[in-house]
Amino acid sequence: MTTPIFQRSGTLARWLALGTLGATLQFAATQAWATKSVTLVVAPTFTTMDPYDANDTLSLAVTKSFYQGLFSFDKDMHLVNVLAEGYLVSKDGLEYTIRLRQGVKFHDGTPFKADAVKAVLDRVTNPDNKLKRYNLFNRVARTEVLNDYTVKIVLKEPFSAFINVLAHPSAVMISPTALKQYGNKDIAFHPVGTGPFKFVEWKQTDYLKVEKFAGYWKAGYPKVDEIIWKPVVDNNSRSAMMQTGEAMFTYPLPFEQAELLKGKSNIDLVSSPSIIQRYISFNTRQKPFDNPKVRQAINYAINKDALVKVAFSGYAAPMDGVLPQGVDYAVKTGPWPYDVKKAKALLAEAGYPNGFETELWSAYNHTTALKIIQFVQQQLAQVGIKAKVQALEAGQRVEKVESAPNPDTAPVRMYYVGWSSSTGEADWGLRPLLASESFPPKLFNTAYYKSDKVDSDIAKALTVTERDQKAALYKDAQQEIWKDAPWAFLVTEKMLYARSKNLKGIYVMPDGSFNFDEIDLK
Repeated sequence: MTTPIFQRSGTLARWLALGTLGATLQFAATQAWATKSVTLVVAPTFTTMDPYDANDTLSLAVTKSFYQGLFSFDKDMHLVNVLAEGYLVSKDGLEYTIRLRQGVKFHDGTPFKADAVKAVLDRVTNPDNKLKRYNLFNRVARTEVLNDYTVKIVLKEPFSAFINVLAHPSAVMISPTALKQYGNKDIAFHPVGTGPFKFVEWKQTDYLKVEKFAGYWKAGYPKVDEIIWKPVVDNNSRSAMMQTGEAMFTYPLPFEQAELLKGKSNIDLVSSPSIIQRYISFNTRQKPFDNPKVRQAINYAINKDALVKVAFSGYAAPMDGVLPQGVDYAVKTGPWPYDVKKAKALLAEAGYPNGFETELWSAYNHTTALKIIQFVQQQLAQVGIKAKVQALEAGQRVEKVESAPNPDTAPVRMYYVGWSSSTGEADWGLRPLLASESFPPKLFNTAYYKSDKVDSDIAKALTVTERDQKAALYKDAQQEIWKDAPWAFLVTEKMLYARSKNLKGIYVMPDGSFNFDEIDLK
């Protein structure tokens, strides 16, 4: 059972235990008579094995096989203890005292103690290290070792979502010995954690291999001997590997391939809810998107139900709010109805009765993304908007969108992208994307949206721990964002993946990460 995370007893803060760890991460595959080995096939290549320097969910998911954090989430995105046994929050919300699990060792034999927590937090909060996850942890003022198994984290200001941040897939514990040995950059190629598997080898375009850690702190785990991760970009190749048995698990499964694998007797096709949202941001500092009527018109102009069928083969649902259901404090405000007549009327009111020309970029260049931007292009044409579409390569995305230094000259206009709040809480679904402090290159407010009301609500929500107060602030912010329409609110995806029937105990988390706590090969 999970204890509510901000529960108080009178005015006294007390230790909060988050429930038992569902174990750890694992996979299993082709059964060799002596070795239980699993081949897991994924779509893109991994960017890094340093979770504190990764922005992509897949790289973070892979590192969960050898890294663990103080806290994590179960399959329903409820907080659970991992390397922490509980925590205490001061009355002013500035100090988090965390009690650590004893008897845990890193793969290099270093005991897991409070000095490891301090080492990793000191590293990520040092701006000179230029780690991509700096902005997730930049409210930490300092980390203090109270004794071997108790650590105090002092914040610069109250931050009520902080424990959720410590449960984020990037917030892992790295061996302090390894950090000293390999340094800030090379640790990405020599990961040393406390997880059920230890790192063996990474051939960046070919595979990554991990093997069972004999000294793992949870008795009886892991239940398989090794995992081999293979990035396979081509959709047809991943599907073929599942059918031949070369792979025992594949994610993401292209939506158009679902019917092909559904009837296979040796394969389970799994669909489950997610908190992955897909949207198009509008550059609200540039004409014509500085006019909210234009942004609202585009929301009316796109048939989300048809988009679900055309691009997602039914494995999605129209967005019914700024945050997907499943994220704590999400509010239903939609979905935005399809109404071409209303869209045309709003464009005329905004001064564009004949529409206009613009550009629509996609952050991805895979098949589904191409279908989406082409579908939107056709929908916009019905109301007179001529959109030139382009699917960006990774380097183009970084250069043109994520690294734009000046909001007033940023070249982005309409931008198709996605997000999952891997902290499971509203803050990380709103602040990085919609607070005015989060313009690129700092974070990902690619709409360059600024609302004093929304900024105030987001900031205030982080200073309160009373659930009703937080809920009211987040509701107000989400309703204001929905009305302002800095995005075209498209869909919330469903998870879709395939696994062999004899592979058990593995699933995709709602944020697109993995859980292989109970993985086994039957």
